[in-house]
Amino acid sequence: MSNIVFERSRNLDDNYQEYWTARQLSRDLEYDEYRNFLKVIEKAKIACEMSGHEVSDHFVDITEMVKLGSTATRQIDNIKLSRYACYLIVQNANPHKQLVALWQNYFAMQTRKQEIAEQNSEDNKRLQLRNEMKTHNKNLASAASRAGVTDYSQFTEAGYYGLYGGLKSGEIHTKKGLKEHEKILDHMNSEELAANLFRATQTEAKIKRDQIKGQKNATRTHYEVGKKVRDTIKDFWGTMPEDLPAVENIKTTEKRLKHDDTDTPQVLT
Repeated sequence: MSNIVFERSRNLDDNYQEYWTARQLSRDLEYDEYRNFLKVIEKAKIACEMSGHEVSDHFVDITEMVKLGSTATRQIDNIKLSRYACYLIVQNANPHKQLVALWQNYFAMQTRKQEIAEQNSEDNKRLQLRNEMKTHNKNLASAASRAGVTDYSQFTEAGYYGLYGGLKSGEIHTKKGLKEHEKILDHMNSEELAANLFRATQTEAKIKRDQIKGQKNATRTHYEVGKKVRDTIKDFWGTMPEDLPAVENIKTTEKRLKHDDTDTPQVLT
């Protein structure tokens, strides 16, 4: 019921941005006096600021005209609230009020759903990029072989060396807290996988396009491409790949996603 009341009170502005109003929210939460509700809003504003958000982005003072009778009107103060502002207000409202407790539970459930959705999105992105890495690493190996590369481990190390600021694969393992048998690629998040995928595809393309030949030239090319990718990350003030945290093994992630799909109820049509 609380979710129905909350969503029903939602408004849309001229830019189709959703918002709620403080006076309506106070009535929905059964606050008898608006002045008491304003105290809750002040606590919510403090929480907003302490969380690193701009208060003015979520709490906007407005004025409205209300009817006092058949013809008379009066201007009153109100506050335009974002969904996040409503969440903070509910968290700071009187928990002894039954409606407040119900709304707190509603927001907690919504937050959890959002966390799960975001995690599943990242997991699926990781799985897709990891599979692409497998394909393009094979393509890169073929291109390197045709270019005359005989020491593929040296060729591979050069790419990591350029992308990871002079770190070799063993040093990357150590920095990320991985065990020797664990594959670096299996513990990368989507951001790091994307950087490595770009390194692999662009090295393959350059070897083919420039008809690079010989172990030395191909290895130098892999290093230079890796360094270019690193420089691009730096230019965009991104996190360097060696500083990104290691995440769970991609095989564990894949099993979990398959398990989640199995547990999802199927709709018969």
